[in-house]
Amino acid sequence: MLTKRIEDARQNYINSKTAISYERARIWTESHKKTEGESIPIRRAKAFKDTCQQLDVEIFDGEIIVGAVGEFRKCGILTPEFSWTWVDREMDNFDKRVQDPYVMTDEQREYVRKNIFPYWKGKSLEESFLSRLPEDTAKVAVDTGIVDNDSKWRQAVGEITPDYQDVLFKKGFGGIITEAKKHMEKLNEVSAENLKKKEFYQSVILTSEGIISLAKRYSQKALELADSETNEDRKNELKKVAEVCSKVPENPPSTFHEAIQFVWFTQLGGILSENPLALNVGRFDQFMYPYYKSDIKNNIMNKEQIQELIEALWLKLSEWVWTISANTAEFFAGYNQFQNLTIGGKTRDGKDAVNELSYMALEATENVKTHQPGLSVRIHQDCPREFLDAVTHLVSKGTGFPAIHSDQAGYQMLINAGYEPEDARDWNNCGCVVPHFRKTGEWTSAVNINITAALEFALNKGCSRITGEKMGVDEKEPKTFTSYKEIEEAFYRQFDNLIKHSVISTLVAQNLHKEMVPRPFLSSCIENCIDEGVDLVDAGAKYNLGPVLTGIGLAVTANSLAAIKKLVYEEKCTDIETLINAIDADWEGYEELRQKALSVSKYGNNINYVDDIAVNIANHYYKESHRYKDINGNNFNTAFMGISNYLPAGKVVGATPCGRKSREPLSEGVSPFAGSDTSTPLAAMRSAARLNQDVHSGGTLLNLRLSEDLVKTKRGQSNLGSMIQAFFALGAFHVQFNTVSTETLLDAQKHPENYKDLLVRVAGYSTQFVNLSRSMQDAIIARNAHDKF
Repeated sequence: MLTKRIEDARQNYINSKTAISYERARIWTESHKKTEGESIPIRRAKAFKDTCQQLDVEIFDGEIIVGAVGEFRKCGILTPEFSWTWVDREMDNFDKRVQDPYVMTDEQREYVRKNIFPYWKGKSLEESFLSRLPEDTAKVAVDTGIVDNDSKWRQAVGEITPDYQDVLFKKGFGGIITEAKKHMEKLNEVSAENLKKKEFYQSVILTSEGIISLAKRYSQKALELADSETNEDRKNELKKVAEVCSKVPENPPSTFHEAIQFVWFTQLGGILSENPLALNVGRFDQFMYPYYKSDIKNNIMNKEQIQELIEALWLKLSEWVWTISANTAEFFAGYNQFQNLTIGGKTRDGKDAVNELSYMALEATENVKTHQPGLSVRIHQDCPREFLDAVTHLVSKGTGFPAIHSDQAGYQMLINAGYEPEDARDWNNCGCVVPHFRKTGEWTSAVNINITAALEFALNKGCSRITGEKMGVDEKEPKTFTSYKEIEEAFYRQFDNLIKHSVISTLVAQNLHKEMVPRPFLSSCIENCIDEGVDLVDAGAKYNLGPVLTGIGLAVTANSLAAIKKLVYEEKCTDIETLINAIDADWEGYEELRQKALSVSKYGNNINYVDDIAVNIANHYYKESHRYKDINGNNFNTAFMGISNYLPAGKVVGATPCGRKSREPLSEGVSPFAGSDTSTPLAAMRSAARLNQDVHSGGTLLNLRLSEDLVKTKRGQSNLGSMIQAFFALGAFHVQFNTVSTETLLDAQKHPENYKDLLVRVAGYSTQFVNLSRSMQDAIIARNAHDKF
């Protein structure tokens, strides 16, 4: 049962349009004008501190967790140091965008064009990236849907988990300042390395002073509001807010309220520093539990009051909106920021980690129906049955939450990546489905690679079937292929070429991040960075993994190769020339042949014939990608994670031999192509589990739809829990479910005003159905809704 405060905030959240604030960009720009000639780390740290000291402090009605990125409650910000050109191109039509529209006034547009953008002309990360990217790579990798990494050169990296256990809650930012000063005092010997370390510590001191000053300003604001407040209960609440903000994040928290406000201030600092993707909360039920126990034991707060604080945090996490280009929004649809919060699993010493907060987090997600945090659960073989039942109960509510992960598979992925066993056991989820740990630096979503495009290029002389443009390497006339092996070899040549360009674009972006956008605030949240005096961009974390390349279209590609193999070279019911003609014509005039293609075995039905092809593609992908190294000498890693990338990737690919029509969506993660998993959900799980998931340390994602009736009873939910455990016993890593009926989704399309809080699982995340484009909504509806186990 929601309190009135939380329900009022929830209504504001679901009914408000996202508005753009330029205040952060204004202060950031004015600061940089004053620091010309100073080093980049110091300039960025001073800009952050200036922002913390000058940004208007907004406490909205009824709030008990405070801190806002701008003057609007549902708000996005601008970061022109990363990219301003796309904003300039798009902002006149922000409110008309098909996906993720924003509200921005004419006055705001005039101001930023006159006072902000001119300063950054020629200085942004985007401009530098585009000027350095080799022409042949740019042709494939800039806004093409073939190779896409624009979230790494139009935006910040994000993708870390602040270390509350060993750094933040232990020291507070005041303690971090003290520690940084002590480290500086020890750097007496003059060397280039030590000078750089001193500069790093200076930047950390500046950002720590900044976040402390912001909290103090919120404390003062709360006192001012309390002085004029006539409602005695609200007056006392504001005084409590003032007391909490006067203590944290400068000092270690001593109560649950202080700890949860500390968490939000850390998220807020990360947002103001770089507007990041995937700034993960981490293992919330672990690092917050001591404060829960202490408050309950000492009668400081009761369980209901703590539940309200958790739900208040859920809303704060959802009210900030990641501001992105139209192209990026196609790949990350639904105002999603991937602030992943993980519960359950095992402790560092291998014991069950489930506690009261684990259940309260599930309850908060069910109650408030927010799209953030991205709630993930870790399930091990001996996890309490009550916890598994609570997980499947939430699944039955149709929110798409939680993402469900195998504790053992996540552990094994990190062991394979070189983690110490205790650290590997302590993993949390990053972004959508990436096993991660709070002492890690990694680009978990470096590039999206369109695997199906590689097959198209193999069958079309290296050219796009839609535009006719040469996008791949030279290839022979497809009608002269004489064997399946020839076609397979041509596909892998094209695939390898896309991987190569993905690596090139990533290396260029990595170098530029190192040069242009050091990360002192987020580095201060990572233990090893402080101990060694090394920024995250310089591989300062304890574990630094290579960037993750994400494959799109695995199922469609496997299905298409299976169709070629079966129809042309085994059954010989057609020839390669006729099949090529059919897909050139988008199957028009070839309906009989298309039906034969559709009838060929499809990935996701537990059929070795096609599943083996998918396994071979995945194995090749890992081996080819892993042989490349990033700028820090780390091997590139692979993933089959799902965001909304499979829609824009499908829009640039013509018809495929599996029977798919031109421009239709591809497949995401290790999921079946929508509607093709015609057997049982367990069959789809078996197909996915055949992949060697433990080597794809960037994560693997399986998205399934279940009939609403299948899981509405306790027995159905229990059966689902058993099926999940069986799936994980096969070595798989992740699964998630949509359980909203087709009838409800269709009605939501017709009457969106009645479904403002309807959540659906898009891919590696959930978001409001009404905030998705019609094509994205249709893609979700097209998934097969299984009505039996």
